[in-house]
Amino acid sequence: MKFQKYNKRKNFIFWTVLILLVLSIFYAIYMLSIAPSGAPQNEYERVKSDYVLMILQCMTGCIVIFLPSKVENHFRIDIPDIMEIMYFLFLFCAIFLGEVRNFYYKVPSWDLILHCFSAAMLGALGFLIVQFFNNTERLNIQLSPFFVALFAFCFAVTCGTVWEIYEFLADDVLGTNMQKFMTADGTVLIGHEAVSDTMEDIIVDAIGALVVTTIGYFNLYKQQILQRKMIGFRRHD
Repeated sequence: MKFQKYNKRKNFIFWTVLILLVLSIFYAIYMLSIAPSGAPQNEYERVKSDYVLMILQCMTGCIVIFLPSKVENHFRIDIPDIMEIMYFLFLFCAIFLGEVRNFYYKVPSWDLILHCFSAAMLGALGFLIVQFFNNTERLNIQLSPFFVALFAFCFAVTCGTVWEIYEFLADDVLGTNMQKFMTADGTVLIGHEAVSDTMEDIIVDAIGALVVTTIGYFNLYKQQILQRKMIGFRRHD
């Protein structure tokens, strides 16, 4: 019953987010045709480059939302429904609320909140990946809790860094302002201020990943000790 409940919720959230992203693409295409060019006059005004970014983000979301099911089918692993639900909610918060509803400007520190959330989620995913390899009999490997935590941490931080590379390329090619190197009135930042948004994101990614992987490490360490005790009891019997 519990499995079916989570599965129904997962499917509902999946289709809700996907439909919202598809509708947002059509909305952004229409607004692109009537939006002004150049720099916005204030932080809430949308110009053509903003709608280009919105279209790009929504199209990317419509593709990556299918990743969990593709991974499960290709590698024959079971991703917990709760993790898939968190993943779909992250896409909803990052793309629909962040880009379409403009939460990145309306809600203070919305970007940092999402980076912290994504780092925690990616850290948990790193543990899941290692667990998959540990349970694969033909590989015949058993990794220590420290190495598992280290891999999960590096995996989460690397994914966060790749995202920053994506933002940099999008800003360079499409003329967007994902890395906040420019103020709302079009003033281009220089020096330390120009990279502050990027570095804050990476630092938050690292902190979020460190917290989750530290918790995961101690949980694995306790499980390992319990397993050793159980083996010891069986030998004595």
